[in-house]
Amino acid sequence: MTGPNVGMWSYRADISNPADVGGYSIHAVDGDIGKVDKHDAEAGRSYLLVATGPWIFGKTVMLPAGVISRIDHEEKVVHVSRTKEEIKNAPEYEESRRDDETYRSGLGDYYGGFSA
Repeated sequence: MTGPNVGMWSYRADISNPADVGGYSIHAVDGDIGKVDKHDAEAGRSYLLVATGPWIFGKTVMLPAGVISRIDHEEKVVHVSRTKEEIKNAPEYEESRRDDETYRSGLGDYYGGFSA
């Protein structure tokens, strides 16, 4: 993957055990948004699929690993550096396009457009 937001698909160096987050709660900067449904820690292509729950009518969103600010393994919470509104307004997750470079580039551009 190339482009200005390629780093959005990698975990920060200070994130420990990113592959062990299945079922963890996701906490945006302004509150809980749901739970980790699936995750992938492949280098340079890492993401979380989040089942958002009722506040976005059960929408599933794909969060690039670059939006993760920290993981609290004791409390089983993944903290992300985006607001609930930013996540709510993200492009719709499309299972069939999960590995499509154009789709992922668009998501990276969307999430990379916010200050962390």
